[in-house]
Amino acid sequence: MGLAFKNDLHDEFGTWPIAYIPYGGADFGEVLAVGRAVGDGGDTVFHEAWMAAGDRLATEAEEAKSRRLRSSARDLFLRASAFYAASYHPLYGAPVDPRLLTAFRKQIDAFNKGLALFNSPVEPMRIPFESTSMPAYFIPAAGHENAVRPLIILTNGYDATVTDMYFASAVAANRRGYHSLIFDGPGQGEMLYEQSIHLRPDWEVVVGAVVDYALNLPSVDSRCIVLSGWSLGGHLAPRAASGEHRLAACIADPGQWSIAAPFRDFAIKLGATPQAATHLGELDQSVLDRMMQVASDNPSFRWKIVQRGFWVHGVDNLRDYLRSAEQFTMDGRADAISCPTLMTLAEDDPLARGAEAFFDQLRCPKELVRFSTSEGAGEHCEMGNRSLLNRRVSDWLDGVLPTKKSPRRSLAANPS
Repeated sequence: MGLAFKNDLHDEFGTWPIAYIPYGGADFGEVLAVGRAVGDGGDTVFHEAWMAAGDRLATEAEEAKSRRLRSSARDLFLRASAFYAASYHPLYGAPVDPRLLTAFRKQIDAFNKGLALFNSPVEPMRIPFESTSMPAYFIPAAGHENAVRPLIILTNGYDATVTDMYFASAVAANRRGYHSLIFDGPGQGEMLYEQSIHLRPDWEVVVGAVVDYALNLPSVDSRCIVLSGWSLGGHLAPRAASGEHRLAACIADPGQWSIAAPFRDFAIKLGATPQAATHLGELDQSVLDRMMQVASDNPSFRWKIVQRGFWVHGVDNLRDYLRSAEQFTMDGRADAISCPTLMTLAEDDPLARGAEAFFDQLRCPKELVRFSTSEGAGEHCEMGNRSLLNRRVSDWLDGVLPTKKSPRRSLAANPS
């Protein structure tokens, strides 16, 4: 956004919380203040500035709690969580930086403390998954905590965590009367940082476990379970919907056919033939070397490919990363999506370039929603105007879910 930080990569990371302003995750002056504190500093200074701001908020939260100012304490703890979450993206990579783990643990501690201070406290959950479990939170609809309502399962992408998903989507959904369930799956948040479990392409297996769990929650309307994914989640969500048919709707923000497609174009520009680029893992070493050189010379590419990509996929070289990336595809699966599906397309988001072509392949009820720079929503995941995205998504869901056509039952005479 170019608003607060002198370093382009720091600006990309550091302005995320601006999207959370309508939902209590930050205020504009706070972000600017962190940017000023970072100045010309490097990644360590960036990390320390966000951590200092998070510590300040957490201290204020504890003081408010001690004075029995429950609402203020809750809001401050949650905001501190967002600040801790903003601190460590420059530290991505294997082996795990101890500073990242410290920040993440502070983030989750503050998040849990904040959620526990709602009138209907939100407690951490564990979703059984294969030989382990995934961290999750069920966030009830505001004012309808004990009512049976539709549920939106929110899935992240490459590098966001439960805190980001809470502020980016869950708060807005809950204000509109939707329960939400947020979780870290393989390759995300706790599953990556603490358990070293890497990203996997068969997201239908992951979401299947989440749906199994959700169906045992008494306030979930089993007819109206929605899956929504942002960033890489715009690929993972439709991939899951192609194999998990208990979903009532799917949202892909933005829709992405595969991870590998941008790398095919990249390889061709660097000398690979179109035929060779169809098998990225088998590219000539000379092409891979040129790709790595470009990545090494560009801080953004280096972070996305080497620091994030290698770590999240559990590899240590470009060839294995590309082999892994090729497994994340909708080839042969788009026709299997049967639930109503909404895809977004923000005009300046590079990851959205294939959204329209993906949309055209769908045979289910569908809608493509465009977002423009003139609306302040043209960037990746509409982060400059996230409230517009959330409003349009909720409006769409209100029109497609069957619960809107019949009365909801309640578990309590007076929901609180």
